[in-house]
Amino acid sequence: MALAMTLGVGAASVAHAQEARIAAVNSDRILRESAAAKAAQTKLEAEFAKRDKDLQDMAQRLKSMSDSLDKNGASLSPADRAQKQRDLSQLDTDFQRKQREFREDLNQRRNEELAAVLDRANKVIKQIAEQQHYDLIVQEAVYVSPRIDITDQVLKALASSGN
Repeated sequence: MALAMTLGVGAASVAHAQEARIAAVNSDRILRESAAAKAAQTKLEAEFAKRDKDLQDMAQRLKSMSDSLDKNGASLSPADRAQKQRDLSQLDTDFQRKQREFREDLNQRRNEELAAVLDRANKVIKQIAEQQHYDLIVQEAVYVSPRIDITDQVLKALASSGN
């Protein structure tokens, strides 16, 4: 009798486990396709546009100086040629420093913006989980059956919530 009750409890646990509601969300798609991610990208582009233009202008000045030195270097006095090479070298050093700082600042801001998008998405995912009684929602998986992928639903909920 005790063995039968133990088996009965075990079978009930297995039956209950088989009823678990599971879903998956593709975070990469959220970061590519959501209105919030697109708005963040537009915001970053606007925020960094002037610095990007300044770097492009500086790169053009570098190219012009280098071309001029290559073309006219032989006709310059050794002192003038050395001065132009120093000027070119200094500009190149400044350009590389500003380019590195630009990339670092852009990456930091991008990470901040994407973290904010993921935070909003996670709130929406939690709401969906509670409303639709999911037991588990995973965001990273090797394989996800389209049957349990709720990414489209999350994207729609993000768009309708104004996030």
